[in-house]
Amino acid sequence: MPRLASVSTTSGSSDHVKLVYFGTPVAAVRSLEALVDAGHEIVLVVTQPDRRRGRGNDLVASPVKAAALAHGIPIATPVKASEIVDDVRALDVDLGVVVAFGQLLPAALLDAIPGGLVNVHFSLLPRWRGAAPVERAILAGDAETGVCVMGVELSLDTGPVYARETVTIGDDETAGELHARLVEIGTRLLVTTLPNVLAATPEPQVGEPIYAEKLSVSEFELDLTRPATELVRVVRAGNPRPGAWLAVGDARLKVWRAHEEDGRLVPDEVQPPGKRAMPYVAWQAGHRGSDPVA
Repeated sequence: MPRLASVSTTSGSSDHVKLVYFGTPVAAVRSLEALVDAGHEIVLVVTQPDRRRGRGNDLVASPVKAAALAHGIPIATPVKASEIVDDVRALDVDLGVVVAFGQLLPAALLDAIPGGLVNVHFSLLPRWRGAAPVERAILAGDAETGVCVMGVELSLDTGPVYARETVTIGDDETAGELHARLVEIGTRLLVTTLPNVLAATPEPQVGEPIYAEKLSVSEFELDLTRPATELVRVVRAGNPRPGAWLAVGDARLKVWRAHEEDGRLVPDEVQPPGKRAMPYVAWQAGHRGSDPVA
């Protein structure tokens, strides 16, 4: 069950909140939709600018922008968040909500929303502050993680916590699977918590801060001199991005699923360059070289 900060029932609590929403990827769409469904007044959605993608190098809107357009919500796409400080201040909103926006918010923007901003973060703070909390939790072999709804401060993920919920990490759960589960939990926790934020007393973070550094492709190379237990975690943490891999000749063989057997890594699902994912045994049948994990 979620653990909530103590909440006053005097002034400042409202069932419906006037807010600005900051978010960009697919993971942030779920919270935006839930806030709309809950009846909150979202007067502006701030998201990253359109990016060029695909073979045609066409400009593509972020998933959050597409969702906002579908709901007729005004949109801002600043290259730098500092560009919209005056616009946000003029809106006179109650709160800001941040879900995977992709930019650090400057002090002037934080000051432009007197009620403050809240962020949905996918870890049990202060453990795994930063960019890749889900993947780092799996790589470290954590038995559990969770979601925090926290106040936004100028420094990274240091704000006080309004609500948190702990979840057990499945033994075979990939980063993508765990992230999807945390998005659902975080959305529910955000919707439950938001009406009481203005009247709540959040709890300061307690414990040793641990930072979840950005992921690099090189750290997902499967070094077979490492224990198989660790390598399986690398495979799980790399699925779906950036993907664990084995060097096979001059190519990289992506490993999407694997298990440990008799103290060694056994791939289950792999993907050769330019091809679709396939069972490892099928890849072996067509591979003329030696078994890369033998």
